[in-house]
Amino acid sequence: MKAIRLREGRERSLLRRHPWIFDSAVARGGADAGETVRVEAHDGRFLAWAAFSPASRMRARAWSFGEADRIEPAFFRQRLAAAVALRGRLQVPSDGVRLVHGESDGLPGFVVDRYGDTLVAQFLSAGAERWKKVLADALLEVTGLARLYERSDANSRGLEGLPEATGWLRGDGPTEVVVTEHAWKFGLDIATGHKTGFYLDQRDSRARFAQWVRRFGSQRVLNCYCYTGGFTVAAMAGGAAEVTSIDSSAPALERARANVALNGFDAGRAEFLDADVNASLRRFIEEGRTFDAIVLDPPKLAPTVAHAEKAARAYKDINRLGLKLLAPGGVLFTYSCSGGISADLFHKIVASAGADAGVDGYIAERLGAAADHPMTLAFPEGEYLKGLVVIRK
Repeated sequence: MKAIRLREGRERSLLRRHPWIFDSAVARGGADAGETVRVEAHDGRFLAWAAFSPASRMRARAWSFGEADRIEPAFFRQRLAAAVALRGRLQVPSDGVRLVHGESDGLPGFVVDRYGDTLVAQFLSAGAERWKKVLADALLEVTGLARLYERSDANSRGLEGLPEATGWLRGDGPTEVVVTEHAWKFGLDIATGHKTGFYLDQRDSRARFAQWVRRFGSQRVLNCYCYTGGFTVAAMAGGAAEVTSIDSSAPALERARANVALNGFDAGRAEFLDADVNASLRRFIEEGRTFDAIVLDPPKLAPTVAHAEKAARAYKDINRLGLKLLAPGGVLFTYSCSGGISADLFHKIVASAGADAGVDGYIAERLGAAADHPMTLAFPEGEYLKGLVVIRK
């Protein structure tokens, strides 16, 4: 077994069972892409078994911290079985479920979503890529399903020195599917949608938004970065009379319109704008428009802490504009899905936006990803999605 040895003092994170090993921590040793290596402290003590990635700054990702473990097919089957069993116990109110959440499930760089009878997987690390066949076979075995589509087209593949890869790994058939979430239905295309086709992590937030719209009697709702209309459907289910949805993707807006129709809502209650969100918010302010409920769910602006300062300015700007447009007593659901923005920093950004807008508000709730996207004690980076529910004073 090949080994890598760390520099003195660089073993602390592994002793806390954190799975990431950066290139700056490695004193010597190496292996082929995805190959399992024994990770040792500077004095030769065993620390972990990890997948080596010679092309990445994240030089290795730990599979296991047990020296007696063997990284072989049975190991991966056990990890997958445990992940799938957890989702069963969570009783997720949807047939769209995150079955494997990478590091949080002990499978770094490997993500799996289930949409009905179809599995969609992302192999995002050198280790997951090396074990692709084993992982694919084990997935079908533990789930009892026959269709598995690959969506390994995220930018992070390039950081691992891996090309993009998409297509059927097991089985075949149409890529258009419909999932049921709460009492709603959403159509999606696993071949072309963002991530694996849909934002399953916002499932609980969509339900909460519908409840808040109904509770506050919100009639005029604004959904920014609406994508395929998840929060639009939620607002209409909550009884909103008018929902304005903005996105810069025409295909996403077409899907959003289709999802409104799929749920039997009156299309006359929904307005869809193919436009830039910031420019639209400024125009609404000039027109004197206000809204009773607003959703700000922008794309990832800070993938790492290094991007946080620039992203903070962008988050502050959209929240400043959103708070200006929010009617007194209205409710704002605002999010950051950036791993480089902590929950504490996001709170400060929104507070600063309120100060600039001349608006104060009550923080009624803090929101995060749905429970099938877990964060573990040892891997706080799993808390990538942060949300605040703010009621304007």
